[in-house]
Amino acid sequence: MHIMEGFLPWQWCLFWYLVSLPVVVYGVIQIKKITDKNPESKPLIAVSGAFMFVLSSLKLPSVTGSCSHPTGNGLGAVLFGPAVTSVLAVVTLVFQALLLAHGGITTLGANTFSMGIVGPVVAWIIYKACKNAGLSLSIGIFFAAFLGDLSTYVTTATQLSLAFPIPTFTEALIKFMIIFAFTQLPLAIAEGLLTVVIFDYIKKLRPDVLEKLEIFTAPKAIGGK
Repeated sequence: MHIMEGFLPWQWCLFWYLVSLPVVVYGVIQIKKITDKNPESKPLIAVSGAFMFVLSSLKLPSVTGSCSHPTGNGLGAVLFGPAVTSVLAVVTLVFQALLLAHGGITTLGANTFSMGIVGPVVAWIIYKACKNAGLSLSIGIFFAAFLGDLSTYVTTATQLSLAFPIPTFTEALIKFMIIFAFTQLPLAIAEGLLTVVIFDYIKKLRPDVLEKLEIFTAPKAIGGK
């Protein structure tokens, strides 16, 4: 759920802008480094951004009259890391706010922090943990996307509870969490499965790019051929 335009008090809008800005700036620097080293990765960055835009634009009604949606931040986090994904999230959120009335400019910092920073950080950590544990790529990517989605919503619920701790922060957090749990859990599962499908397609189409990004190592033929 994107926090809509004008919903947060200005103090919280400013706070989340200040928290998110350094990460986004670092992400821009990382994109420059990655594309200078591997120019062929540019289309894949664009695909990751488009994947995030499309998925997070699919607003579905919640049982409470609110809306839920996938986040699409797991793919970019796995391929390029959280900082680059934060930049993709900013681009996505700006276009959604201006063209779809989804989210807002005043709440851009807050939405970037949840969907573009916390979600991708969790997704990246989970993916690395699965990889280090020797689990398959598909399992790692599924759980990265699944938990990246859920952590985004936990963060949004926390942001709303901090801004509106009525009657208390804890009670507000529980309320916001329950509101979105019914629709977000199945959405997170579906997003995890879809991300695996998209990644497998990328792996079949451009395994060379994934190898250069140190995501995937293609099996060598016997005799080095």
